[in-house]
Amino acid sequence: MATKSFSVAKLPGFTATAVIVFVTLYLPILTLVAYSFNASQSVAIWGGFSWDWYVKAWNNDAVKDATVRSLLIAVCAALISTAVATMAALGTTRRKAFKGQTFIYVMINQPLMVPEIVTAVSLLILFGMIKQATGIQGIGYVIFAHAAFCIPFAYLPIRARLEGMDMTLETAAADLYASPWQTFRHVTLPILLPGVIAGAMLAFVISLDDVVITEFVKSGGQDTLPTYMLGQMRRQLTPEINAISSMLLALTIVLLTAFFLLTRKND
Repeated sequence: MATKSFSVAKLPGFTATAVIVFVTLYLPILTLVAYSFNASQSVAIWGGFSWDWYVKAWNNDAVKDATVRSLLIAVCAALISTAVATMAALGTTRRKAFKGQTFIYVMINQPLMVPEIVTAVSLLILFGMIKQATGIQGIGYVIFAHAAFCIPFAYLPIRARLEGMDMTLETAAADLYASPWQTFRHVTLPILLPGVIAGAMLAFVISLDDVVITEFVKSGGQDTLPTYMLGQMRRQLTPEINAISSMLLALTIVLLTAFFLLTRKND
């Protein structure tokens, strides 16, 4: 007698639960996007369709400066954190198990467990000491703070990719007298690349979105787009914030689409 295959979708209430979940997740986002086209100055009262807030946001020099600064910080932080995370992932997966390996995993992923406010305060104290000792100022502190916070986010997909990779090709390259660097460059890295791209994009998005660490570490005139938006919301909440948020959402969708296409091609 043939047995019926089990399917979660056939469980009672599955459809209703799925609908509730999707509505809860996406209705606020869709509302935000819709009200970014609101002609009224109120964020809660619909006053007709208008592109005015997008035009104002596009022509706002403060928004432009904050956007360029955010992108610069996010790109630099993503590059630094991904490079460090790749080396850490190689060092913890491409070798035999060793004593203290679990402790190293815990230390790498520690920023994920510790409240972000704790990381922000600790970086504020550390960078304050460095500034006092050296007199060096600049946006570099924000970049390194973001990079430090983003390392575990980049590490997780890279490590997951490495753990799913068979070492047969790397062993074959070594048998053919390839040096460790040649093996990494021509064998390991091409196969690992989707994981590296995933880690870099995740680190980029995390850095672009960060508020808490940026608020503690930044100096005057170093507002990123999220901290600028937070400041504007404290003064006057207008649909311009909705327009800026919608553009950030569009950027995220573009990144996700690019990641999907790249990983599909490489896989």
